Amino acid sequence: MSDTGIFATTAEVSRKAGANASATSNVEAYINDFMTQVESQINCMCRINFSDNYAALNADVKGILKECASNLAAIYVIQFDMSGFTSRIEAEDMINVLRDAALRNLSVLVDKNVQSFMEGA
Repeated sequence: MSDTGIFATTAEVSRKAGANASATSNVEAYINDFMTQVESQINCMCRINFSDNYAALNADVKGILKECASNLAAIYVIQFDMSGFTSRIEAEDMINVLRDAALRNLSVLVDKNVQSFMEGA
């Protein structure tokens, strides 16, 4: 099986999920599923289909999409099974950091001024 995500790779998601992530959910098949979900969510929230036009996007836009998608997918990996972490608080802290970064990225991507900038970049 190979990466089917457009915005981020399995390796990028795995790094963010951390060393204690579940061996079940921190694999390519699960991450491919999570990536499909988060890419659709990002596209719908922004009302721009970044997936269909990904190759033509500016490197900066791709970087924001990569960070946002990998953060959201890593949250799914972590929440699937938190038992491998040293504590539930550790897993929840990781989720909170990833969530905050994803929300910051989404606020940038939905901003109309940023969208105008992206189109011209």
